[in-house]
Amino acid sequence: MREAAHALVSEHPVPTEAEAESAPGGPAPAGPRVPAQKVLRHSVRGQVLDALRAALVDGELVPGEIYSGPALGERFGVSATPVREAMQQLALEGAVECLPNRGFRVLTRTPRSLAELAEVRGLIEVPVMLRLARSVPVAAWEALRPAVLATAEAAAAGDLPAYAEADRAFHRAVLSLAGNGQLVQIAEELHRRAQWPLPGAPRVRRADLVADAAEHSALLEALIARDLPVVESLVREHFAGA
Repeated sequence: MREAAHALVSEHPVPTEAEAESAPGGPAPAGPRVPAQKVLRHSVRGQVLDALRAALVDGELVPGEIYSGPALGERFGVSATPVREAMQQLALEGAVECLPNRGFRVLTRTPRSLAELAEVRGLIEVPVMLRLARSVPVAAWEALRPAVLATAEAAAAGDLPAYAEADRAFHRAVLSLAGNGQLVQIAEELHRRAQWPLPGAPRVRRADLVADAAEHSALLEALIARDLPVVESLVREHFAGA
């Protein structure tokens, strides 16, 4: 497995969060391989959820495969409980489905579903960004340059999970200027779903990430300049290529 900020870094189980006892010495349960990551005792569920989300984006959780809570828990070095809780959250987000007495199956995406997500995101975000471009002062846009830089740095490193997180953070920061928390929450969910890869799709290249990050920079410049036609064009093209 490649090394990355969000990559899962160890194949061996580590002590659980409940006890400081040694992990079982037997082999991990059979099934699709998922890399393991040591997680701290505090906010275990949140850390497991973040790790699973990163694995989804990175294609390490394979669409159509079934994963059990105990097997994932052993690989993460935690009990099955926080894994199940995290997987239930992913089920609510539409990433997996719960299979009673079996585990969780990663749902399979289709090109059509991604196209539909791009269309819905455009219907929601384009009008908002055009309205913001007319009213938000330059100083507020300038404050978003660190968010743009974060996407560029993650892209340059070829770190897909980190880039996905930085990408959402930039869009979240832009939409937050509208002052509508419900809008931000809905757009965030749609954006997250759009980042899950298609089954069998080739791995996203670093050059693709760099090009995508450059669109953030161009969009910010267009927002600062209040160039509405360019803002609309960039956002629609950005969604179409997501």
